[in-house]
Amino acid sequence: MKDKTMRKIMMLAALGAATALATPAMAGSPDGKIQVKVLGTAVLPDGGIDKIKYIDSGLAGTLGELGVSDVDAKANDNVVPTLAVEYFFSKAISVETICCFTQHHVDGAADLAGTNLVNHVLILPATVTAKFHLDTGGPIKPYVGAGPALFLVFGEKPGSTARALGVDKVKMSNSLGAALQGGVDIALGNSGMGLSLDAKKYFMKPTAKFYVSDTKVLETKHNLDPWVLSAGVTYRF
Repeated sequence: MKDKTMRKIMMLAALGAATALATPAMAGSPDGKIQVKVLGTAVLPDGGIDKIKYIDSGLAGTLGELGVSDVDAKANDNVVPTLAVEYFFSKAISVETICCFTQHHVDGAADLAGTNLVNHVLILPATVTAKFHLDTGGPIKPYVGAGPALFLVFGEKPGSTARALGVDKVKMSNSLGAALQGGVDIALGNSGMGLSLDAKKYFMKPTAKFYVSDTKVLETKHNLDPWVLSAGVTYRF
């Protein structure tokens, strides 16, 4: 139920922002200090296992009996609504933060292909980037950015394959990392309205711990490292 609630919150936030964009209460300007973006965002994570930090001897034996020697994983892609707010200190320098929730599951790869390891991984990618904008003298303004990111993880559950092995609880860690960013803003006249295309590359390495009756049987470190690709409308005032 939590993921449905989070999605409703995001949709309401996006609807409210879209309504604000359509309301002439604040005079729009392509040179305004604040820019709001309502975006559609594709989240394309890796999810591969970087390292097995711990494995219980019993679980290792079970995997061996099943002929599993190459353990790896992958996370599914997702498309979500995103709200971004940006403040311009000058024409060239700004700072931006984004808000979205994205849900994923983690499946097995390599010898574990076709297995389901973790379900219902809900992630809030709290991100702040400092951006440099290139003044081209026209409506098209490319930019690059970088900054810290904190992935907050909620609601994860053991997948069907993990449960079949006796796992009754899984915990994925919050993860602190960094994001690189590049994109372009396109002003549509002098009304403050515009379009935005944005790409971010995150570098995140969360851990996943699997438990049987509160006893840890497996701990893995993952290369989550998603590409986050966005496109949408903007309003600057």
